[in-house]
Amino acid sequence: MPLLLLAVFLGGAVGTALRLGIDIVVAHPDDAFPTATLGINLLGSLLLGWLVGRVWPVAPHWLRAALGPGLLGGFTTFSAVMASALTLTPALAALYLAASVVLGLLAAAAGLQLGHNRRAAAEVGAEQ
Repeated sequence: MPLLLLAVFLGGAVGTALRLGIDIVVAHPDDAFPTATLGINLLGSLLLGWLVGRVWPVAPHWLRAALGPGLLGGFTTFSAVMASALTLTPALAALYLAASVVLGLLAAAAGLQLGHNRRAAAEVGAEQ
């Protein structure tokens, strides 16, 4: 259990630092569409889907903890979505929330499909 907590802690620290770095580079006024937060969450959804499809079946528990709830949990954040939505007009907030949910699900599904396809290709290559 202590190893899993340490893995989540370290992964979360790295993920949070990455998100902050992107937020600094892709800054936007508080009342503008939060493209950086949306992009970060979509990338995180895609990566988590890929990891679940490709890495989870063979990864040890500590690595899954470090990459999933740690790295990508710190990188993506629902609280940033809500904080951003509160600064927008109601119409823009609705568009942002809908885009976050729909595009996030599509990104996760695409990542999962890519992960499964890459794992299947690796397994076929190993058999030859």
